[in-house]
Amino acid sequence: MSEKVLVLDFGGQYNQLIARRVREQNVYAEIKPYNKITCDDIKNADYKGIIFTGGPNSVYDEKSPHYDPEILNLGIPVLGICYGAQLLAFMAEGKVSSADDRSEYGNAVLYANDSPLFQGVPQKSDCFMSHTDYVSEVPKGFTVTATTKNCPAAAFENKQKGLFGVQFHPEVTHTEYGKTILRNFLYNVCKCSGNWKMDDFIEKTVEKYKNELNGKKVLLALSGGVDSSVAAALLYKAIGDNLICVFVDHGLLRKDEGDFVENTFKGKFGMNLIRVNAEDRFLQKLSGVTEPEQKRKIIGEEFIRVFEEEGKKLGKIDVLAQGTIYPDIIESGKGDSAVIKSHHNVGGLPDVISFDSIAEPLADLFKDEVREVGLKLGLPYELVFRQPFPGPGLAVRVMGEITKEKLKLLKEADAIFREEIDNNPIKKETNQYFAVLTDTFSVGVKGDARAYGYVLALRSVTTDDFMTAEWTRIPYDVLERTSNRITGEIKEITRVVYDITSKPPATVEWE
Repeated sequence: MSEKVLVLDFGGQYNQLIARRVREQNVYAEIKPYNKITCDDIKNADYKGIIFTGGPNSVYDEKSPHYDPEILNLGIPVLGICYGAQLLAFMAEGKVSSADDRSEYGNAVLYANDSPLFQGVPQKSDCFMSHTDYVSEVPKGFTVTATTKNCPAAAFENKQKGLFGVQFHPEVTHTEYGKTILRNFLYNVCKCSGNWKMDDFIEKTVEKYKNELNGKKVLLALSGGVDSSVAAALLYKAIGDNLICVFVDHGLLRKDEGDFVENTFKGKFGMNLIRVNAEDRFLQKLSGVTEPEQKRKIIGEEFIRVFEEEGKKLGKIDVLAQGTIYPDIIESGKGDSAVIKSHHNVGGLPDVISFDSIAEPLADLFKDEVREVGLKLGLPYELVFRQPFPGPGLAVRVMGEITKEKLKLLKEADAIFREEIDNNPIKKETNQYFAVLTDTFSVGVKGDARAYGYVLALRSVTTDDFMTAEWTRIPYDVLERTSNRITGEIKEITRVVYDITSKPPATVEWE
């Protein structure tokens, strides 16, 4: 078993980011809500270290998250971050105060002293702060190891007990030496060896499912997205033709995407793939529907109906496989976490398809780790790094009613835009780019004649985590070439506009 570190979640927005940063250092991290794990559980789980996350509360608020102070006496190193640092100080009988003149939001200059946490960190560097409360008096036995202009204890420690607190956020990119600080905690303090490797994960997972699924029939809904594709490749390596993949092509994918999925899994890998071409069926259900949420519900329900029908044809299925990943489980409240939002993968499909169990080979991985596994398994780069794509597909990128004609126009325009971006260095700076067919018409001139056609919008965003996003500064010549090609090659589109709205206030998708 790999070494592991516990990320004890107190409601911070960066809990997943902390775990990802730990895993980037080849140390396995798992997230547990503070109220779903006891001190005895922690003691018996053989953690190498514990990280307290941030949170929106004050330690003096009776309703705020607290924890058994005994955790500080387990002999396991602890790193408290932001609220976690304040809670650490509070539990160790230090003093936490609240004052407007001590609050900090955004970048601050950190002045660091000698500490196991700050090895390789300059005496002066930038860090990211987000707090109102602050540690005004460190607990007995602790020393201050860093300050900022408004924070007298930006970092503090009891080196002998292995207890460390930082008021800033080392996990975000705005903290200049954040990765170094986290690495120091993992290797200098927790004495981790860094044995969390993707090659080991693949080998152990394949071996696990070879044994568990031996002789069993396994069914997987393959969407062509990253998660289900990597799950399919991993399970195929373990059980071969006993894996049956059903690919429901609802006609709402991007240009030629359905053929690409079939050629990859059936052609290149030789998988047992059933492709269901159901475009007409989905469009019939969507006829006359304009409300976005209704579109989503219709598509989700119809997908399940098609999948059910195909599953029934196959007879008894022993196992249902899903591409569930770690954030799905955390955010859906499955197991040990509070509900943030529901995910279609979590919880499985209705019981109309009879199966004995569910296999979720990616349930311990974050998205970037899933991509790494996909590449190692030989999946095409363009599939592994496929851009985020909404579950309802192009249905939420066609404004108003969805018709076969409008889908065809959008597929062609979107393909042109993606081709122009892919052939330009700007591709390295954008994380998602696509076209939206609006339900607005605009007058234009094509040849010597007056034309009246659709307005098409282009959208491109740059982001680290998709929680916030900036519109991409695409060079004018790329936008010009894209616009000229779209209006020249697609007669039904007479005007092209570029969306320059960031998130917030907008979302990435239009619907």
